[in-house]
Amino acid sequence: MRFRHGLLGTAVCLIGTAIFSLGTALPVTALAQAGATPAGASGTTYVVTYLETLPARSEDAAAVLRKYRQASAASVGNLRSVLLERLDRRGQFVVLTAWQDPSGWTSHLAGERTVALRKQLADLRSAPIDDRVNVSLSMGPMALPRNAGAVFAVTHVDVVPTAKDEAASAMQQLGEAGRKATGNLHFEVTQQASHPNHFSVVEAWASQAALDAHTSSASQVAFRDRLGPMAGALYDERLYKVLD
Repeated sequence: MRFRHGLLGTAVCLIGTAIFSLGTALPVTALAQAGATPAGASGTTYVVTYLETLPARSEDAAAVLRKYRQASAASVGNLRSVLLERLDRRGQFVVLTAWQDPSGWTSHLAGERTVALRKQLADLRSAPIDDRVNVSLSMGPMALPRNAGAVFAVTHVDVVPTAKDEAASAMQQLGEAGRKATGNLHFEVTQQASHPNHFSVVEAWASQAALDAHTSSASQVAFRDRLGPMAGALYDERLYKVLD
């Protein structure tokens, strides 16, 4: 059974260098380090940014996040910027960005506009922002669909460090099978640059029924069976919609 409702703090191991605390005013140099990719990383950089805000202030947070999405899209080196809102939990969002290289992401993170917008969220947050900085593992097209009624699944997968290579192989096969599944609109798998035993899966499906059918497929069941002995945390899948 897929895990869909666990809190981020208990379902995943938060990475210290990937967390920006909105409750503390940080200088630009510190902001550039938060969520930055390690020295030596290169190539297209994929960032999954989790945001948890006060449920009663979710509309206010969405307004700020729309501005953040626009600022990201306008940043040098940005390849995409998409804002998702969780379907079953008010106040939880994900921003999916991609960058030509790690320097584009770190420059954006330290930029005046980014710093200002993240500070605006300070009174709205219920948890720190969690930036997961990843590299490609199994990719389809860069663009994310905006089909009416599309359901997005964003999953953080954590395996024990000694199993990272076997897990990477399983995750690649997951991506290949997912893109061929009926009703799939997008399926990508990325690997965390600083912690290669952590992975992010971004899926888009034409409907909830299509996602449910994939969940029940033989290939998905086989993948979960293979992943189980390697898992370092619960399979943290969350469902979203695009927020325009």
